[in-house]
Amino acid sequence: MSEQTPDQAALKAKRDAKQRESEQLMHRLIQEIDDDPNNYHTYYDLAALLVNLKSYSQAEELMMKALGLFADQSRKAKDTLTYGLGNVYYEAGEYQKAIAQFSQVKDDQLKSDAYLMLAQSYMGNNDHKTALAFALTAGQNHQQDPAVNQLIADNLLALGNFKEAADYYDRTLASDPKNGHAQFDRGITAVVLGDDATDFFEAAKRLDKTYYDNGQSRLADIQTLLTKKKTDKPNAD
Repeated sequence: MSEQTPDQAALKAKRDAKQRESEQLMHRLIQEIDDDPNNYHTYYDLAALLVNLKSYSQAEELMMKALGLFADQSRKAKDTLTYGLGNVYYEAGEYQKAIAQFSQVKDDQLKSDAYLMLAQSYMGNNDHKTALAFALTAGQNHQQDPAVNQLIADNLLALGNFKEAADYYDRTLASDPKNGHAQFDRGITAVVLGDDATDFFEAAKRLDKTYYDNGQSRLADIQTLLTKKKTDKPNAD
């Protein structure tokens, strides 16, 4: 058996420490439920931890149990747990089930977050038109939130609305200039619009090399399509 390199050993130690921390938190939350079984927030927190550990079926079971216990207690309790169950499904990649849960949230404080998660869920289903509608609705209360502006931009980009997408990427980067994902996609819009994309791509490469590298084939396809359009144009005249 080969010996671990110092980097591998450090990574394993970090993973083990995180695992121990999660286990301690889980034991504490379970104890809190035992001590105060009428507090629905603890169920929500424990389910969130299970999701973080990718224990989706356990998280789903816990949230369903909590809904059975607390749904009739108050609108707030029902909506919080329904939203939590939606998050479980979203993280598990079960977007249709997530949509069904987020759509039931009526609480004013949670509704804006639910719209945001609906946008992300529809985006997960590649329904960018519906995703954009919910993202724009969520954006009414989060106009300076870079995550919301990026979500709007991503859906505009997917729908081919490049100028509007560029505007929302600019808003995102004004608040979050170190966002390599947004820098790269802003570069994509610049290429399509015929603007200089150099600064955006250089920033993306520096800030998020993985996203930059993974985006190269998409960039090449767009550049090929634009070149083809240019060469086809004289023939059409």
